[in-house]
Amino acid sequence: MLTVDEALHRIASHVRSPAAVRVPLADALGCRLAEDVASDIDSPSHDKSVVDGYAVRSVDFARAARGEAAEPVELAVLEEITAGQMPRQPLTSGHATRIMTGAPIPDGADAVVMVEQTSHAEEIGASMVVVTFHTDQITPGQNIKRRATSIRTGQVVLRAGATIRAAEIGLLAEVGRPGVSIVPRPRVAVLSTGNELVAPELLPAAGQIRNSNGPMLLAAARSAGATPIDLGIGRDEVDALRRLIEQGLEHDVLLLSGGVSAGKLDLVPGVLQELGVREVFHKVSVKPGKPLWFGVSGASDPPDCLVFGLPGNPVSSLVGFELFVRPALAALAGHAWQPPPTITAELGQAFVTHGNRSTYYPARLDESGERPTVELLAWQGSGDLRTITEANCLAIFAPGETEYAAGASIPVMRI
Repeated sequence: MLTVDEALHRIASHVRSPAAVRVPLADALGCRLAEDVASDIDSPSHDKSVVDGYAVRSVDFARAARGEAAEPVELAVLEEITAGQMPRQPLTSGHATRIMTGAPIPDGADAVVMVEQTSHAEEIGASMVVVTFHTDQITPGQNIKRRATSIRTGQVVLRAGATIRAAEIGLLAEVGRPGVSIVPRPRVAVLSTGNELVAPELLPAAGQIRNSNGPMLLAAARSAGATPIDLGIGRDEVDALRRLIEQGLEHDVLLLSGGVSAGKLDLVPGVLQELGVREVFHKVSVKPGKPLWFGVSGASDPPDCLVFGLPGNPVSSLVGFELFVRPALAALAGHAWQPPPTITAELGQAFVTHGNRSTYYPARLDESGERPTVELLAWQGSGDLRTITEANCLAIFAPGETEYAAGASIPVMRI
């Protein structure tokens, strides 16, 4: 039986990023960029104002700055420029141009004064408007953003491997990329197996249970950045399982829950073998989740599909996903392979472990103090999904019978 680390190593050896695809920008969110992207423009494309105010020549304020002017500076307004407009007149001595945030700076201007530092413009005569400035602290370049200070034409703004978030979507739009090459999201088919399963909206009869694993694994796959495909419930019948598993093998990953232990109706491994899926390992030294099955389909390298047979008990299934499936999905999405990260925390209460498997125990991690602490929950075993909803981590205990004192340092894995 493999250790957790050995199982992760074998999974990693079969995971490769798929070929890049080109998608519309709106479909790229959350994906990994598969190309370097350079800008086709300068940004900003012109010297622009960063405030609402007046574009001026700083030399017109030089006398006031030296204390030679007894009165506030008054300048005649040539025109008004809003964002999206171009100046029609160059700025000359004794004049100012009304300007809005983002609008281009007119030729001849070298500073912008905020409107809050001026009096309301006054009309003088039929056409002249004069504005009074109540500051003499004018320096060349103030409140101006120069052309290409953010981006230069030809500059690489995003490198291959970047994760495309909302900010990256905006930047790609700014540099003229309505479509982009990405590592596609893995497509994950989910199939719950078992004659005892009924849909969540039905009231279970005697001997039946609602299918909680299917919705849970679909949500887990989506939270990992994959595209989930619901195959529903597979009955414990070879023909029914074969038909549904064949559909699942058309995707990047197939997740099955149930049917992988040693019971009379645990038919999944046999059907997978019949369909040409090669077993890589079966059973891992982990509690909960020992019966986990992993295999690959197709003769190519990388394989056509990664197949995970997760145990039917819901907590076992979820732990198997977090430990083994989530790292594989991240790697398929273009990230470097990384086993689930852990941190060290102080155990809040004494605990005794039993058995020869590593234990992943539902717990609450508190990182508000000087050192992280972890409190074990009152977990009732691999069927107790309610307690898992209170957990934000799994406390990890090594195999063997060991007494852990309160305050002992142990590794924990966030979930």
